[in-house]
Amino acid sequence: MSPVCHYLWVNRTDRLYALREELRRAGAAGRSAERLAETFSVSVRTVKRDISALQHGGFPVWARPGPGGGYVVDATATLPPVNLTDAEVSGLAAAVAAHRGQPFDGHARAALVKVLSVMDPHARRRATALSGRIWIDRSAQHGDGRARSAIERALHEGRALTLDYSDRNGDLSTRTVDPVLLAHTHDHWYFVAFCRASEGIRWFRLDRVRGARLMTEPAADIPVDAVGTPPPTAEAVGDI
Repeated sequence: MSPVCHYLWVNRTDRLYALREELRRAGAAGRSAERLAETFSVSVRTVKRDISALQHGGFPVWARPGPGGGYVVDATATLPPVNLTDAEVSGLAAAVAAHRGQPFDGHARAALVKVLSVMDPHARRRATALSGRIWIDRSAQHGDGRARSAIERALHEGRALTLDYSDRNGDLSTRTVDPVLLAHTHDHWYFVAFCRASEGIRWFRLDRVRGARLMTEPAADIPVDAVGTPPPTAEAVGDI
């Protein structure tokens, strides 16, 4: 067993990284589980478990059945080598960490993992070391994570949503809404939606949403302009 293979065998994180790179290099030809097992001096079962971990982490690898089959990476869904400095990546990591528990934070963390996976290993180690010198206080409460995920999907997929919402007095109500946007203002995140019961635009504080369930029906297409004119200090994320 070579020193490299032995190191990968005892360090699963590095093996997963190397497995991603091996599959990228293979391109459309792919790699069989048996060949990957031989390359990394592990069992076929371990390879399959590692591939499953990569898939659950969002890496676009799929199994190609039949003779000559194996694991293939979707080339259109992967990043080429990224020329980012360790300081730039640490800045992204700090932004992602500060956003923990807020809208689309899971997607932001997945994107950061993808960026790290295509960095030069030495630069990645420097970025990790620098990020260790940045502290983020995560004591703030951001409401129910499952409800926030449903709201994210409603915005992304254009679907109506049923909300369980507690107002400032603690009174709970259930409403069917059509999503419009997410807004951060006055130190709180708000879900802005068209409430069908009151037939108007309403602002729901995310930390007061007690539950959210996606509906099968598509949401009404409510333009952002229906919310009104944003304050001069506000800007869309896409404008930053």
